[in-house]
Amino acid sequence: MANLTRHGDIFILDLGGGDNRFNEQSVTEIHAALDEIESASGPVALVTTAQGKIWCNGLDLDWMATSNVDISAFLGRVQATMARLLSIPVFSVAAMQGHVFAAGAIFALAHDVRIMRNDRGWFCLPEVDLGMPFGEGLGTLNRLKLSQPALHRLAVMGERITGPVALELGVVDALAAEEEVLPTAMARAVELAPKSKPILATIRRDFYGDAIDALLRPPPTAR
Repeated sequence: MANLTRHGDIFILDLGGGDNRFNEQSVTEIHAALDEIESASGPVALVTTAQGKIWCNGLDLDWMATSNVDISAFLGRVQATMARLLSIPVFSVAAMQGHVFAAGAIFALAHDVRIMRNDRGWFCLPEVDLGMPFGEGLGTLNRLKLSQPALHRLAVMGERITGPVALELGVVDALAAEEEVLPTAMARAVELAPKSKPILATIRRDFYGDAIDALLRPPPTAR
């Protein structure tokens, strides 16, 4: 269960202590958290963290296979989550203490800053192994957020990369020991909070507008 708390100017969104996959409940909770953050007065920033071995493991495929959910509509809500992070005038920092996979990795890319554990944990886009296309929205976000070498190794080859490799490829901004991932992210968020102003959304759209627009378009029916 995702939980939002506020510490001064910093909101901490804790995704939970399990697989932290995207399903109807978790996506609803994240959107509710973003509603609260967007309505906050004064400059604030967001840190997204989690507990245990996993930061976010992507789509809840088991839930999708057994529920009566409209898959295309649900994927649209997941994409809208990424679009909101790119659109709100609030800086966001992903404090990745554990594994980051698939749609979870793309969720991390939608943040402004990424801090990853330095000794353990994978960052991976395994869609090629899962037989799943990215689609226009997620594919555009990947393309705009990743360098060409990182895009090829992660999105095309489905390679699992460690923190040091992610830093070398520019996928993450900094590394920290497990117990320092959240404090490092908090310190960065404190620096960024005063810059969280309406102009931030305008500047992001200048660079990521194609991704925002593509993410907000209805995805094709899932195969």
